[in-house]
Amino acid sequence: MLEFLHPGPDSKSELMETLADAEQRELIEPESRQMLEGVLRMAELSAGDAMVAAPRMDLLDIDAPYDELLAGVIDTGHSRFPVYEGGRDNIIGILLAKDLLKMQRAPELNLRALLRPTVFVPESKGLNELLRDFRSNRNHLAIVIDEFGNTAGLITIEDVLEEIVGEIEDEFDDKDGESGLYTLADGSQRVAGDTTIAAVNGAFGLALPDNDFDTIGGLVAHEHGRVPRRGESVKIGGLNFAVMLTRGGAVRWFKVTRAHEGESEA
Repeated sequence: MLEFLHPGPDSKSELMETLADAEQRELIEPESRQMLEGVLRMAELSAGDAMVAAPRMDLLDIDAPYDELLAGVIDTGHSRFPVYEGGRDNIIGILLAKDLLKMQRAPELNLRALLRPTVFVPESKGLNELLRDFRSNRNHLAIVIDEFGNTAGLITIEDVLEEIVGEIEDEFDDKDGESGLYTLADGSQRVAGDTTIAAVNGAFGLALPDNDFDTIGGLVAHEHGRVPRRGESVKIGGLNFAVMLTRGGAVRWFKVTRAHEGESEA
């Protein structure tokens, strides 16, 4: 009788509508609804949907000098790196940034001895299952391979969790102000995609046009012909806009440098 009077949702879309209705009636908080919807959506996603594609992976060469390896770690700011030998497809292990520091005190250490085992997963592996594996084996990074065994990309536990909770900010996101422009350690600027063009003009002393677009993300997408992907760079008005993070079909963060300083990925 209760089911007849108050039927429950019969599909995922109806469940989404129920959650939206619960939010409108203030039974749950907006953040709770977004997380619940993220859990439902994640059940339909695979590693291939959330991975960083192979051309945009930050890798380290096992044969590179120590100074070059250290510079790569500092420039990218990641905590874990796939390490390859010979070619980018030949990944032989994972290096933790903190392990690399051990070689400063003990230069005689063999870099190979510091490598952690590589976890390989197929593109089709579901994110639910992948998250369970990450939690059980305490690995936070996996290499995604395609049906032919070639490297398709990489995925981290943060990539999976962000499908549920949205963007996870890190120590590089500490604000210097409320404008969406933040100064990084190397002197470059981290600029939010929704920052106004006027704010960018003021910060860099430029006169980028703001007649047709309000945000810098909109202007960059227009100049590029599409929304740029993570790792891609677009030059506008003497600046390089390197995409650090995309979310929901839009650029969340750019790393911006003067064009004469060269392009640099985050």
